[in-house]
Amino acid sequence: MAEGVQNGLMKAAQVAQETVVRRAPNGVAYAAFGDNSLSDNDLERMVQAVPTAIAAALSRKAYYFVPLAITERRAGESSDATLVAAAYTTELGDQAICHRNVALDNADGVFISTRLLGDRFALAFEFFINVGHAFVDIAGVPEIFEQLAWSHALSDVRGETSHDAWEARQQSLAGDRSQGKPIVDERAKTNFISSAFSDAVAIYLLSLAIDFDYTELREREYPLLAPQPLADRLKLIAKLFPPNPGYEFAIKYRRRA
Repeated sequence: MAEGVQNGLMKAAQVAQETVVRRAPNGVAYAAFGDNSLSDNDLERMVQAVPTAIAAALSRKAYYFVPLAITERRAGESSDATLVAAAYTTELGDQAICHRNVALDNADGVFISTRLLGDRFALAFEFFINVGHAFVDIAGVPEIFEQLAWSHALSDVRGETSHDAWEARQQSLAGDRSQGKPIVDERAKTNFISSAFSDAVAIYLLSLAIDFDYTELREREYPLLAPQPLADRLKLIAKLFPPNPGYEFAIKYRRRA
């Protein structure tokens, strides 16, 4: 990395040492550093949207909301270092990434680039996607959700909730159908279920934190999951992990003109 870009950067571990970590009422550990464009109230409202039942599994996680997180590969080192910018610049922004996971002495740190994500919707979704994946890694997928998502795959409902879920679902049922039923790729099926669950958790948390239109999640690489199967998944997530006090889960359907 150019010498001029080094100016104004700190190692992520140093940021963690010098920044006060707070715990939201739900138990999630988080901290804010630098010119991150977030108010304390907005940040706490977003973090507290994580239901206590999910937050309980994240005791080893600490979420750092920083202006920019940057990956640096140094000669002779076996792994990439994570640097943090205290403020946004165009030059640093071009090298930043949405988030970086960093092993700290007393926690697994997740450094999220608030200034790279642009708006409240993108920032909240990035945070909740991280929460969803972390929860799956720690707690796994409830069997009842696995049954629901797999029934959607077998009935070939339209679309999915992410590119990973879409690809894994296609691969899981790509075997020979000459005998009247597909040959299931069990590894791909497991990946599909895990992705679908972490996606559903993230979308559910997003719905608790802000009002948004489902079509805002649309990407070019895959079709979005049809509204009714999505609603079925989200209702199940809400039943498994009820909202914290002060948050409400609701699905509103738009009538066709």
